[in-house]
Amino acid sequence: MATFFEHFSPQEIARISATGRRVKLPEGWSPIWEDTPADKAYIILDGSVSVRRDGAEIAQLGPGDIVGEAAIVGQRLRNATIVALTPLDTIHLTDDTLRELDAEWPAFHEALVEVAQSRIGDQG
Repeated sequence: MATFFEHFSPQEIARISATGRRVKLPEGWSPIWEDTPADKAYIILDGSVSVRRDGAEIAQLGPGDIVGEAAIVGQRLRNATIVALTPLDTIHLTDDTLRELDAEWPAFHEALVEVAQSRIGDQG
């Protein structure tokens, strides 16, 4: 499956990066918890995460992937917990920032929807 960043040119990636805030997270950290409000998303620049539902791993994601976007787009509680398998270098996007990019930039919206739908499909 294509990563989120594969939808964009280097210039567009720079625009997304400039909109968010660069955040480093330690191994073992859980920046997103199942059944919590959707207030942020992260784009992984370096490192990998485990996506877990009810404590069971359902996927692993790495550089270029986005996490936390589906709950914001779908305006619902989180359906998974994210755990850093390695130290992470990320771009932190608030829900407001993500919604602004989504509203103002059709290509960003299309990429978000595509990623979110592919993950909903993975849920079986």
